[in-house]
Amino acid sequence: MAKGEAARRIRWGISPIGWRNDDMPELGAEHTLGQVLNEIALAGFEGTEVGGFFPTPDILLPELRLRGLSIAGQWFSSYLLRDGFNQTAAAFEEHCRRLAALGAKVAVVSEQTYSVQRDRVGVFRHKPSLASSEWSQLCAGLEGLGEIAETYGLLLVYHPHLGTVIQTAAEVHELMARTDPKLVHLLYDTGHAFASDEECLELAHEHGKRIRHVHFKDVRYDVLRMCKAEDRPFLDCVLQGLFTVPGDGCIDFRSAYDALIAAGYEGWIIVEAEQDPRLANPLVYALKAHDYVQSFVGANPREHEEAQ
Repeated sequence: MAKGEAARRIRWGISPIGWRNDDMPELGAEHTLGQVLNEIALAGFEGTEVGGFFPTPDILLPELRLRGLSIAGQWFSSYLLRDGFNQTAAAFEEHCRRLAALGAKVAVVSEQTYSVQRDRVGVFRHKPSLASSEWSQLCAGLEGLGEIAETYGLLLVYHPHLGTVIQTAAEVHELMARTDPKLVHLLYDTGHAFASDEECLELAHEHGKRIRHVHFKDVRYDVLRMCKAEDRPFLDCVLQGLFTVPGDGCIDFRSAYDALIAAGYEGWIIVEAEQDPRLANPLVYALKAHDYVQSFVGANPREHEEAQ
C-alpha cells in the first residue's frame, strides 16, 4: 500500500484529558463539555475519546454530530487479578454497550491490579510486576474480554501504562506472545513507552501488526530525567509537565508515524497530553499539535475522513 493511500486510512483525534483530567478532576473542572468539543473541532481534529465527565450516549451523540466529531474509544480499568473474570466482565460488557452506542471502534483496557499510578509513591522505583503464576490468569482474562468486545463490534486494545504491571517493552513483548492476536490488540502510546524505557520505536517495529489504536504523546526529556532521579509519583510527573503534545518534546514522531504506515496501520491516532490546563492552554496546545502533525502527514488531519 502506498504511503498516501495508507495515510487516508488513519483518522486523527485528540483526547479530552488536556482539558479535564480524569485522575485529577480538579484540573480543568471549569471546562464544559461544549467548550471541549468546540475546541477539538476548531483545532481541526475528527474526533476524541470518551472522558470521565462525558454524558450518556443519548446526550453526547447529538453534541458530537453538531460538530462533526466521532468517538474512537474509551479507557476501561480492568481488575482481573483482584476481582476475577466474572465481576470484571460484567463491568466491561456495560462499557462495551455504551461504546457501541457511540459508534466507537476500540475499548482501551489497562489492568489496574497493583497499579501505583494514583498512589503517593514513586512510579519508577515502585512499579509493580506480575508473579509467574499471574501471567496466565491475566492473559486468559484479557482474551475473554476480547471476546466480549467482539460481540459489540469492538476491538480490545491493551494500554501499557506507567506504574502498572504491563509497562515496559519486555512486558509488552510477553503479553503479545501469550495472547491471541485476534482477541488482544495493542494500544501504542509513545509517551508511556518513552517514559518507561526512553525509547518507543521498538514497539512500533516489533508489534506493528498488533497495533490497532495509537496515542501520540510527547515527553519533555529534562522533566523525565528529574522525575526519575527524584522518583516522583505519577500524578506529580504530570503536574511537573512530563507529557506534552507531539512536536513539543523529544520524541521522533515522524519515524513513529512511518513505522505505523509501514505496518499497514488503519485506525485512529489520538493526540494526547496530560497537562495542567492552567499552565498549558488546551486549545493552544491542540493547535500546536495539529500544525506539527500536518507538517509530516502532508494534509489537514480532518481531511483524511473526507478523502475516504
